[in-house]
Amino acid sequence: MLLFKKPFHAGLKDGTITLTYRRWQKPHVRPGGRYRCHPIGVLEVDEVALVPVKSITAADAGRAGFASREALVTYLGELGPLTPSTPVYRVALHYGGDGDRVEIALETELGDDDVAEITGKLARMDKTTPWTKATLRLIDEAPRTAASKLAAKVGRETLPFKADVVKLKKLGLTQSFEVGYEISPRGRAYLAKIAPKPRKKR
Repeated sequence: MLLFKKPFHAGLKDGTITLTYRRWQKPHVRPGGRYRCHPIGVLEVDEVALVPVKSITAADAGRAGFASREALVTYLGELGPLTPSTPVYRVALHYGGDGDRVEIALETELGDDDVAEITGKLARMDKTTPWTKATLRLIDEAPRTAASKLAAKVGRETLPFKADVVKLKKLGLTQSFEVGYEISPRGRAYLAKIAPKPRKKR
């Protein structure tokens, strides 16, 4: 379970906070796990590591939502005596949406307006660098495959890749699982509309 104070909520949702440090006796979360954090939504854990306080950098502190390394160390020190060698858990995570499933992902009746709306949103996502169709195709060809493996296939870093899949999920085109993703029923209906399979010749 993950709990965060209110000042961290906005950063977790907009993606500026991607780290948290915890003084646990043992890990309370695991890589690949999805955890509901009220009122933020779902947080997905990418990595969990036990590290000494002295390993924390200013960049780490920024990713954890603190103005400086000193501010983060002071915060950790409020929970008990702290030395440079004190072990703390470093948890890398990202925002996983408002819930475990986008309800529209189950909708398969798509009209022309629905198709046009989805196509328009995907086009805006592709404005700088096209990636949406390739990502959908990759998930379709390798369902429930670890995000790290999918990202490697297209030469991308895991965290940005996962963040992009979240965007597709918000449109109801994909669904997340304990490991990997699948094209949702809505996603399949959309793909069928824009690229219908040719009829077999008799």
